[in-house]
Amino acid sequence: MNQNRGMNRPMGRGGGPMGGLARPVEKPKDFKGTFKRLLGYLKPHRLNLIIVLIFAIASTTFTIVTPKISSKALNKLQDAYMSRKMLSEMAKGQNEAVNQLNEKMGDVQKEVVDKIVNQMADGQKKAVEQITNNMADAQEKAVDEMYKGIAIQLHQGVATGQKAAVDNITQQMGKVQRNLVLSINQQMSSMQQMPQGGQMPPMDPKMLEAMQKLMKLPMIDTITDRQKKIEVTLEFIEILQNMPNGQIDQKSLATTKEILSLPLLENVKNPNEKINIIKKFLSLSKNMPSQGQGMSMQLDEKTLNKALSKIPEIKNFNTTSSSTKNKMDKKTMDAAQKLLKLPLIKDIKDPVEKKKTLIELIDIFKSMPNTSGSQSKINAADLNTVKELLLLPDISSIKDEKEKKQTTIKLIDIYSKMPNMNNENTSNEMMDSEQLKLVKELLELPMLNTIKDADYKAKVLNNMLDIFGKMPEMKTDNADSKNKFDTKSIKAVQEFLALPKLSTLTSADEKADVAKKLLELSKQMQNTMDNAPKSPKENIEFTDEQINAVITAIRETNGEYDFKYIGKIALILIALYIISALFSLTMGLVMSGVAQKTVRDLRREVDEKLARLPLKYFDTHLHGDILSRITNDVDTIATTLQQSLTQMITSVITIIGYIIMMLTISPTLTLIVLATMPLYIISTMFIAKKSQKYFAMQQKELGDLSGHVEEMYTGHKIVKAFGREKDSIEHFEAINIRLRDASWRAQFISGIMFPLMNFISNLGYVGISIVGGIWITKSRLGIGDVIAFIQYSRSFTMPIVQTANIANVIQSTIACAERVFQILDEEEEIPDSKDAVVIEEPKGEVKFENVSFRYKEDVPLIEDLNLEVKPGHTIAIVGPTGAGKTTLVNLLMRFYEINSGRITIDGVDIRDIKRSELRKMFGMVLQDTWLFNGTIKDNIAYGKEGATMEEIVRAAKAAHADHFIRTLPHGYDTVINEEATNISQGQKQLLTIARAILHDPKILILDEATSSVDTRTEVLIQKAMANLMKGRTSFVIAHRLSTIRDAELIIVMNKGRIIEMGNHKELIAKGGFYADLYNSQFANENEDEAV
Repeated sequence: MNQNRGMNRPMGRGGGPMGGLARPVEKPKDFKGTFKRLLGYLKPHRLNLIIVLIFAIASTTFTIVTPKISSKALNKLQDAYMSRKMLSEMAKGQNEAVNQLNEKMGDVQKEVVDKIVNQMADGQKKAVEQITNNMADAQEKAVDEMYKGIAIQLHQGVATGQKAAVDNITQQMGKVQRNLVLSINQQMSSMQQMPQGGQMPPMDPKMLEAMQKLMKLPMIDTITDRQKKIEVTLEFIEILQNMPNGQIDQKSLATTKEILSLPLLENVKNPNEKINIIKKFLSLSKNMPSQGQGMSMQLDEKTLNKALSKIPEIKNFNTTSSSTKNKMDKKTMDAAQKLLKLPLIKDIKDPVEKKKTLIELIDIFKSMPNTSGSQSKINAADLNTVKELLLLPDISSIKDEKEKKQTTIKLIDIYSKMPNMNNENTSNEMMDSEQLKLVKELLELPMLNTIKDADYKAKVLNNMLDIFGKMPEMKTDNADSKNKFDTKSIKAVQEFLALPKLSTLTSADEKADVAKKLLELSKQMQNTMDNAPKSPKENIEFTDEQINAVITAIRETNGEYDFKYIGKIALILIALYIISALFSLTMGLVMSGVAQKTVRDLRREVDEKLARLPLKYFDTHLHGDILSRITNDVDTIATTLQQSLTQMITSVITIIGYIIMMLTISPTLTLIVLATMPLYIISTMFIAKKSQKYFAMQQKELGDLSGHVEEMYTGHKIVKAFGREKDSIEHFEAINIRLRDASWRAQFISGIMFPLMNFISNLGYVGISIVGGIWITKSRLGIGDVIAFIQYSRSFTMPIVQTANIANVIQSTIACAERVFQILDEEEEIPDSKDAVVIEEPKGEVKFENVSFRYKEDVPLIEDLNLEVKPGHTIAIVGPTGAGKTTLVNLLMRFYEINSGRITIDGVDIRDIKRSELRKMFGMVLQDTWLFNGTIKDNIAYGKEGATMEEIVRAAKAAHADHFIRTLPHGYDTVINEEATNISQGQKQLLTIARAILHDPKILILDEATSSVDTRTEVLIQKAMANLMKGRTSFVIAHRLSTIRDAELIIVMNKGRIIEMGNHKELIAKGGFYADLYNSQFANENEDEAV
């Protein structure tokens, strides 16, 4: 039993297909060669393997693609939900947005109108201010021109008057001169006609001198040169002044002389001299009434001085000014007088007084259109318009909104009539007449917030937006505006309001187009308007990618759940799962057939090999080890071929397929998954390395524990008999504690693997969830895509770990295959020669001729053995343990080949006889009875193929076993259990004897056949043996010498040699080794007669 103990011990869990990742793995010595050799057993099944490969690829592929297909259904549901929700929200938002736009545009209208009014009010102030400034400038320039005109008029008048005065004076003085000269000449003639000697009246000397000078003067009226004439006239006046003649007015002569003494104004260049001449002339002309009539107007001293002050500014006194071009009528003269008397506007501080003066100035300008000095800035036709502007109430001071609005409209009308003023009006520097018209139209529109009728409100709103579209300058983009609204929004609002209602549409494309337009317009309005309509923008914050995704979803789903499509996907998935299951089942069946056929062939080879192996192989190898190779190792190969091989194929395909599927979903997320792989590898290698030695310790302790339990179980009677239960328990406890410690460490360290793997997997899961969630919000991925990817990522580690496990399993399997191949490679028995004979009628004559044999080359066992056994004789072989008794029998049955000599049966060398035929000649009854698990009938029939029941019963009766068999509950049909513990040892030997009797051999080998039985049973066995040995050559190996006393020949062996030979009596008589054995065994004992 101890030889077979290894059969029940575990052979190392690392070598089986269920070995864990961290368990010790038996490594093959020649992996490549053994693997190639093992593949050779699969070559006959290549077609089936190709089918398995195809089915594995198909089945795995179907399994791989199902998450991706299901993701399409989820994405479809997501798109339907999103588009449905979107359309609902947008339809609601569109309605709300229209209402908000109406309200908003009402606010915009009010703000724009208020702004326009305020701007126009500011413009009005600025326009009035500008006009005031312009009119002040015009006034100043007009007065200046007026004074310059007066100065020119004075200059021209004085110059003309001076020349006229000079001419008049010289003419008169010429007449006086001529008359005076004539008078003198007459007097002189009279004096000459006086008689001589008459006494002439006495004459004043001064008078005489004056007359002499007078007579010498040239006649004035004969001089043509004016200046010469003036000079002669002055001399003439001086002569007159010196004449003592009371008839001449000296005062008048003095004035005349002053006038003539003045230089001619037209010849004077110096402005100051001109002024002095004009002043002097005007002063002198006052005393000469006839000389002042040429002046067209009477000037006061202030006006005169102001006019004369302009003479230095005048370059040309010969030009005709507007004031002197024509004769001023009385109305014009009055207007000019008023203009000159009017105070300068720029000097007036009081606004009211300034405005009043400004209006008076405009009236003056209207009265003197030909003398207006403001024509460079204001046309005469604009004066009435300007007056209207000035008379218009100040808009900013008006409280009533309606009146303010109407006043603003009037202001616009005024502006439209005074285009020449626009260039100066800073409030309208970007507005032309067309824009003023648009502003007027806008102001004339009714306020939206006051309109109740929706259609009329829409019409007014549209007109207002049209106006806004034509007047881009009128925008509400003030920093403090709550309704910022520029012209970019106008078109967007118009398009927004023109869109059809989403709730009224049925076509998916129409809905998508309108939804897209709504989102674009709302985004545009949001960017260009403050307080833009919140719906549909408020609750839907999308990027361009998201908008495109939503629009695509609307086009594809129309906002409806496509249950038909979902059902189709479900059917596809069910079909794929069914097909995959069928493929997997078929693959399993085919691979199972391949594996079992391969293992069947391998077992057959091993079985045939075992039949060809010499007995020395079994003697030199533990039975448990041989059985383990035949059973455990072959089962491991079968399991690996049937399960692990397909798992390896599917795992590799799954890994590749998962990577491909993950890459098709998102390369970035795939990188996150692959980034965790080094963590898996490092942690796995670390844990495997750490746990390896503890699993090895665990296996060792487990083997020790199993051996101890087996020993205690099989020998429990002995343990109890000697009272060693406590020692057994303590020994068991010691082994159990060591096993516990080793197992705890091994299981704890290997147990870290799953939570660590789970932790690493969760890291990847978190990364995928975060990135995937972000990309869902950005519409780069759908929910179905992320869920499918999570499925792939969560399942990705399983085939990798499985592949690592299978790699260990394959390594162990190759090691197992190597152990099996070691049996197949063992040296076999020498094959039968081609001319091997068959003894048809064997007699049983046996001869050993100079036979030598040794198990080891250097250790002799049997040397030069000679023995002759006649047919039918009983040969007893006795001797101490190791004497060579069993070896002699093994050589006889050719379990071992002799080294020299020969053994013959019936004169034929056993080496020339077929082994199978040789061994059929022998029947064996051994000490360790061998009965298989089956009925008693089957165990007896094992001795003869096709034995009948009568033959079985007859053999049982001959073996004295029929009686006890029939006493059993089921008689010959009683089933003997695996250990044959339900019958006694003696009954077992009786059944083996019955089996040998049924076999009917010519030669018997009996090995301790009567040992370990009671006396009664021994008697029965001896009787059965006697029946068995009748007429047969028998070799009896026994230590109980009482069983061999009747043998014809007893051979005594020691150290492989026959030291004594003879029958019982002869050997006793010799007193040799046999006699010593016999006497020592039966001393002080009485031989009992068996009954």
